[in-house]
Amino acid sequence: MMHDGWMNWGQGGWSGMWFGPLLIIGVLVFAVVLIFAFMRAKSGSTGTTSSSRTPRQILDERFARGEINREEFEQRRKAVEA
Repeated sequence: MMHDGWMNWGQGGWSGMWFGPLLIIGVLVFAVVLIFAFMRAKSGSTGTTSSSRTPRQILDERFARGEINREEFEQRRKAVEA
């Protein structure tokens, strides 16, 4: 039994040699996904870009936030719909 020392390390034999690299790859993939998720959250990305909103939606949002009054809203709404 000369090979007992290095062939059966950890009682896994050759199949046990796959666990280490797979664990490392899994940790690296998890780290990359975590980094991208953190970067996306930090940039304030909500999935809706400003270019995907219509001018009317932007106008409605500004009116709802109180940035413009009703008179200005009506004028701009007419201009957008024209």
